[in-house]
Amino acid sequence: MDIEPDTITVTSPLLPDLDEFTPLLRDIWQRKWITNNGHYHRELEQALADYLGVPYISVFTNGTLPLLTALQALGLRSGEVITTPFSFVATTHSLWWNGLTPVFADVDPVTGNLDPAAVEAAVTDRTVAIMPVHVYGTPCDTAALQAIADRHGLRVIYDAAHAFGVRAGGQSVLRAGDMSTLSFHATKVYNTVEGGALVCNSAEMKQRIDHLKNFGFTGETEVVAHGINSKMDEIRAAYGLLALRSVDSAIAARRTAAETYRAALAAVPGIRCLQDVPGVQHNYAYFPIFIDPAAYGRTRDELFALLKEHRILARRYFYPLIPDFAAYRDTLSARAAHIPVARALADSVLCLPMHHNLSPADLQRIIAVVAR
Repeated sequence: MDIEPDTITVTSPLLPDLDEFTPLLRDIWQRKWITNNGHYHRELEQALADYLGVPYISVFTNGTLPLLTALQALGLRSGEVITTPFSFVATTHSLWWNGLTPVFADVDPVTGNLDPAAVEAAVTDRTVAIMPVHVYGTPCDTAALQAIADRHGLRVIYDAAHAFGVRAGGQSVLRAGDMSTLSFHATKVYNTVEGGALVCNSAEMKQRIDHLKNFGFTGETEVVAHGINSKMDEIRAAYGLLALRSVDSAIAARRTAAETYRAALAAVPGIRCLQDVPGVQHNYAYFPIFIDPAAYGRTRDELFALLKEHRILARRYFYPLIPDFAAYRDTLSARAAHIPVARALADSVLCLPMHHNLSPADLQRIIAVVAR
């Protein structure tokens, strides 16, 4: 779809400086090593571990493959996994591809994250793991979820696709649970065009992950695991190293945009904005608003259409719920009565444009449409 010049998009990728990127491309060509654990791949993993404050990280060619690989690495190939209905569908697809049964639990009405009480109620003797999502980058109640996992002997894998750089209590949220996965898709706060990563807690587990993402090879002639090909190439790794240099300024710009939105929309009846959590270093990955049509005077979908008329591209994210897709509609836990909070959020949420390239004029134009 062609985008008119004065259209405000829902996101804008973090692009490295072309003058800085060109010498790295030349260097890659001179090295004649363009994929398979090359120089820039190794450099990016170390740079990300340092920046994010995590012990071990493996980069992947997209954000879905780390989810698939985490489950494989932990040996989870049968049973039930409690997860959220309020996420992108890749979260649940990763369970299906590993032969696991998704069990949807309801979410917190404020954050949209898994409700620990609902998770506890969903545990059965078939449960093997919990897969929460840090929705919009707001951290889950990791302590409560870990306590449930410890009581029942469960694994915890966090889908942290939105949580790049997020810290709680001074520590990276990526250190919670057994593993955390990241997405470096172009729509994210930090990107490598397409890409992702898997965070783990030991050198032994990182080695297993690295085997799994490279066909199971160890050395040139030995295959030790049923691996697949999910390696990141040198070009995207170099791109990611340059993007990492400007991610802090991009997050600062996003924070300014979020503060502008909140100040302007605070007095608008029927609009609820997601607020910062005390003690959390946010990344402002998204700016969702939740609409009460009775108080606001319009439905969410009417506002969505109105913004589009003004060439402002918002997003109903996450709508529909994962259980509403045909692939999961027959799942027992997909029944509407089982997940009322998630359904209410899905029917009322609208993510306004949020990225580092929003100008003050862009923000005022968006606010004028929403607030009038």
